[in-house]
Amino acid sequence: MAQTLLTDPNPDTASESDWLAIGQIVAPQGLAGAVRVYPESDFPERFLEPGPRWLKTNHQNSPIPVTLTEGRFLNGPGLYVLTFSEYKTRTEAENLRGSQLVVPVSDRPPLEPNEFHLMDLIGLDVFIPPDSEVIGTVIGLINAGNDLLEVRLHRPQEPIVLIPLVREIVPTIDLKHRRIELTPPTGLIPVK
Repeated sequence: MAQTLLTDPNPDTASESDWLAIGQIVAPQGLAGAVRVYPESDFPERFLEPGPRWLKTNHQNSPIPVTLTEGRFLNGPGLYVLTFSEYKTRTEAENLRGSQLVVPVSDRPPLEPNEFHLMDLIGLDVFIPPDSEVIGTVIGLINAGNDLLEVRLHRPQEPIVLIPLVREIVPTIDLKHRRIELTPPTGLIPVK
């Protein structure tokens, strides 16, 4: 399925919230300017289909436009190798290390019912029914084969816990009311 950019934002006037990070450049690949990218998106077409993208480099305040000419997946390390028309040498690619690959927020793919964008879960309150007490807040996401919610518990001196994002443990995600309900197995959440 081809992905169409809905807008072509002006990087100089767009705010931080106008951009969606989809990957991080971790290393150059080869001698011809290609880069290895750690994906932060569940949509592989963002890395495989040629077209406009933007980079937030370590050297620029605003994202700069680039043109993705080719992308391929490296199965072993779970990275993508991307080639941009603007970069032709290993030195140029090395200078991109640590840069973020971004797209306009308006480029978010449409979702089916009961689907959501993982980044929308950050900041949601976490509950264990039937209690109405908030036990924690989602502070991050970890992709380790299965997605994990990183939850900071609201109890004094309690650790951050990792919650597998599976329907059996996370049966309710309510973006409208900014809440997640858990049915954790024994031992997943430390007892008060």
